[in-house]
Amino acid sequence: MDIITIIKAIILGMVEGLTEFAPVSSTGHMIIVDDMWLKSQEFLGKYAANTFKVVIQLGSILAAVVVFKDRFLDLLGFHGRHPGGRPRLTLIHVIIGLIPAGVLGVLFEDYIDEHLFSTATVLIGLVLGALLMLAADVFAKKAPKAQTVDQITYKQAFVVGLIQCLSLWPGFSRSGSTISGGVLVGMSHRAASDFTFIMAVPIMAGASGLSLLKNWQYITAADLPFFIAGFISAFVFALVSIRFFLKLINQIRLVPFAVYRIVLAIVIYIVYF
Repeated sequence: MDIITIIKAIILGMVEGLTEFAPVSSTGHMIIVDDMWLKSQEFLGKYAANTFKVVIQLGSILAAVVVFKDRFLDLLGFHGRHPGGRPRLTLIHVIIGLIPAGVLGVLFEDYIDEHLFSTATVLIGLVLGALLMLAADVFAKKAPKAQTVDQITYKQAFVVGLIQCLSLWPGFSRSGSTISGGVLVGMSHRAASDFTFIMAVPIMAGASGLSLLKNWQYITAADLPFFIAGFISAFVFALVSIRFFLKLINQIRLVPFAVYRIVLAIVIYIVYF
C-alpha cells in the first residue's frame, strides 16, 4: 500500500475526528469527501470502504472515553462525584436517551444503509439540521433549568432521545440534533453537549461493533495499514475537537455551525449537481 493511499486514510480519519462531535454531521462530511474526492471504494471495495468508516468511528469513540473517563467511572459506580457516592447523572438517564434511536436504528438499519447514504440525501440533512439548530438558539430559554449535565431530568433525557432519531438520516448530525433538543427542553448548551457526547459512546460503540462484526471478512491483511492510519488519525483529531468544542459551546452556541452547514450545502450542490 503506497504512501498516497495512507495519506487518504489519514485525511478521512481527520474528517471523522474533527466532525464526529461537532454539530455538522461527520457521516455527511465523510460521504461528501469520499464520494467527491478520495473514492475509497475504488481501491478497497464497497464493503471494505464502509467497514473502514466504522473503524475510524471507533477512534472517535475512544477519544470521547478518554475525555469523559471520570464521568464513565461514575456512571459505572466506581466512584462518586457527589454526596452519597453517586453521580446525579445515572445510567438510567443515558439508557432513556438511547432507547428511541436505538430501536429505530435496528429496525431501519438496512434501509438507511441502502437508500440514504448519498450526497443528495446528505445535503437535505445538512439544511434541515441547520434549521433545527437555528430554532434551538432562537427559542432557547434564557435561564436553562439544567445548567450542568447532573441536573438533567428523565423527561429531558427522553425528549432528547426522541429528537436524536432525526440523526438516523445522514447529514442531520447526531450531536446537532441532540444538542438542539437539549437546548429546546431547558438545558444549557454545555449540559446538552456533555449529555450528547456521553450518549454517543454506547450507541456508536454498539452500532460500529455490530457493523464491524458483520463486515469483518471484507478486511484483508493488505488493508490493515490503511485502517490503522485512519483509526489513529480519527482518535487524535477527535480528542482535540472535543476539548475545543466543549470550551466554546456556551459562548458561540449553535448559529455558527448552522450557517456553516447551509453554506456547505449550497457549495456542494453547485459543485456536485
